Amino acid sequence: MPLLEVFDETLDINSTGNYILSLQASHEELSYCIADTFRNRFILLRSYTPEENNRFNHEQISEIIFGDDFLERKYNKKFLVMPSAEFTLVPSPLYDPAKRDEYFYFNHGEQENRVIIANKLPENDSYLIFSVSKPLYDTTISFFPDVFPYHHLRPLFNQMVHAMKSQTGHYIHLHIENDFFNLAIFRELKLQYLNAFTYRNISDIMYFALNVFKTLGIQGDTTVNLSGVTERYDDLNSTMSLYIKNINFVVPAGNFSFSHVFNDIPLHRFINLFSIVSCE
Repeated sequence: MPLLEVFDETLDINSTGNYILSLQASHEELSYCIADTFRNRFILLRSYTPEENNRFNHEQISEIIFGDDFLERKYNKKFLVMPSAEFTLVPSPLYDPAKRDEYFYFNHGEQENRVIIANKLPENDSYLIFSVSKPLYDTTISFFPDVFPYHHLRPLFNQMVHAMKSQTGHYIHLHIENDFFNLAIFRELKLQYLNAFTYRNISDIMYFALNVFKTLGIQGDTTVNLSGVTERYDDLNSTMSLYIKNINFVVPAGNFSFSHVFNDIPLHRFINLFSIVSCE
């Protein structure tokens, strides 16, 4: 299976007690990075992806974790991100933990073989309730029993709130996962719109995004911030450039720096991994 890997010469497998591990697990990808707490620097990135047009099953995920020399080590901290297109937001004053599943079912209906999880979003004073595959959840947690899963929007909210502090007006963030994308729009630091859309091709992404922009009266000269599974010169960027004048590929925010081995890595591609270390 394809494997992307970069690591710094200071990486020491016997020093993981001084490192932070950030892992993202899904049927489309298993990726992780390691940050050195002494140097406040990311020093390793590995990404496993299935063969084209395939998806990992939970058995393959188990094989990858079991066979990776770093994933079963002890760390100073561990973070787990599990992307999902199915989520709902509940304002904190209205949230009742005993009704977590009811909130989710109200929008998405009851589902088999899914696990429902809630994350607090302090940046938005709300709870994000989402579902993930039960086999994937059970497999991942069996290796990391002491780690509580985060939805991918948890680190993205941290990233977005940090980025928009220096801006006025609209802040637009388009985050692309392998089979869905999130569109988040803030106005004057307040969340105005948030949704997930499944897509099959670039035309789907443009159709949904441009219709939302039109409905909210957002002009083509407003900057769109991009992250996730997209590249600077790919078809999505080329097509979007026909309608959007200003496209910004997001740079991770936080107190960590990056080893020189990351110089050729599109950091926006792994924004979830890099941003989650700033979430507690």
